[in-house]
Amino acid sequence: MDWTLILKITYGIIVPLVCLRVIYDTNHISKTLSYLLLVIFVPVFGIIFYFSFGMNYRTRKIYSKKLFNNIKLENRLEIQLQDYANKIIRNKKELFASNKKLVRLLFKEISSPLTNKNEVDLLINGEQKFPEVYKAIEAAKHHIHFEYYIFTDDVVGKKIEALLIKKAKEGVQVKFMYDDYGSSSIRKSLVLRLRAAGVEAYPFYKIKLIYLANRMNYRNHRKIIVIDGRVGFVGGINVSDSYINDINTESTTYWRDTHLKIQGPAVWYLQYLFLCDWNFCANCEIEPEGNLFPELDSFKTKSNVAIQIAASGPDSETPTILYSLLQAINLAEEEILITTPYFVPNESIMDALCIAAMSGVNVKLLVPRSSDSRIVNAAASSYYTELLESGVQIYRYTKGFIHAKTMAIDNEIAIVGSANLDMRSFDLNFEVNAIVYDRDINKQLKDAFYDDLNHASEIDLERWKERAWYHELSEKIARLLSPLL
Repeated sequence: MDWTLILKITYGIIVPLVCLRVIYDTNHISKTLSYLLLVIFVPVFGIIFYFSFGMNYRTRKIYSKKLFNNIKLENRLEIQLQDYANKIIRNKKELFASNKKLVRLLFKEISSPLTNKNEVDLLINGEQKFPEVYKAIEAAKHHIHFEYYIFTDDVVGKKIEALLIKKAKEGVQVKFMYDDYGSSSIRKSLVLRLRAAGVEAYPFYKIKLIYLANRMNYRNHRKIIVIDGRVGFVGGINVSDSYINDINTESTTYWRDTHLKIQGPAVWYLQYLFLCDWNFCANCEIEPEGNLFPELDSFKTKSNVAIQIAASGPDSETPTILYSLLQAINLAEEEILITTPYFVPNESIMDALCIAAMSGVNVKLLVPRSSDSRIVNAAASSYYTELLESGVQIYRYTKGFIHAKTMAIDNEIAIVGSANLDMRSFDLNFEVNAIVYDRDINKQLKDAFYDDLNHASEIDLERWKERAWYHELSEKIARLLSPLL
């Protein structure tokens, strides 16, 4: 029996079937073509790569995010949220006159309510974030919920660990959720210590050998803290010494990042996201109750900031993070200020930014001078010429590594979260952004942006076009791989 012939015939049957699977399963033309080329021209490995990294799990639903078992309760709550949001819009007509489309998009797609009476602190770098986190944990009375992509067993990690253990011993319910890929280093150390001390700790989407590549590809990139259902933290800063520059002894690289502390009803949706994720990873069902979800009108805060939460992932019906960013860009009339460490946009983001700049909107993009990934850095560079020719101003941060994911639109919208401007954040990762409708927070974010420009160099279009041909070639090759990054 000629086993070589049989293998060739079998492979010849499998390849067309996989190609049909790619065509049926992949919505974006660029991704479809990339995977088809990989499957056809890279024998065996191309097929393995596609089934490991390319399957569209938005259509397959990695997990159910259902929190409410009582359908009537869920429907009644949704009506209450809509009435609450509409009341805020009526009371702040001037502020939301130009932002209604974005507000309604988020409520329609993910039932994220528009909330006001929030108190918001913009936190720059870990130097400002972690002291606030420590204080908030110390003040916890009922529960502490942690959800992080990267949590390390270092100075900061140990400090938070000690505080969580202390509160658990005081009777506070502590739930700790970590991404099994991003926080792999703590599986057999910090996590075990937390569990031994009474803290409930679970990995999100636990990596198993048989599912290794696929589960590494779909990551929970969110950074969420919820305390007593009333205080929340969200943004781009993971738990690591790297984010506090005055104790970052292992590296001389300056880390620049942004986070938010929120007190008020906007924490309601952060809580909802956490519990949905927790019910999945802990394989349990926590029903909503008063301490977890305080009445939206019960918050007593010093400020009256309006906030909405945008979130999406492979579990979402639509790429809500992407759609919300596109809507925010399209609403801009004067200025768009974007900071992102990873810029690998899809066509819709590219078109939106180019159209905005060509329409007279002042569009500025701040990216790292050097990324922590050479291929991502090269892929990002391949988009710059088109943006520059359209009038977008591009700056590269030179003081260190800028890891913030922010966007300031005109004088009203400020976006801070975990999502990068790349295809991974739009399609593969579980992400969360806070959208703040407030002139003061918008100004603070813009001031921080322009301060960062003091440590950045602007790319000149003519000089950019004169760069060596081999640099441009490597960028174009990296761009071919961008749908796969």
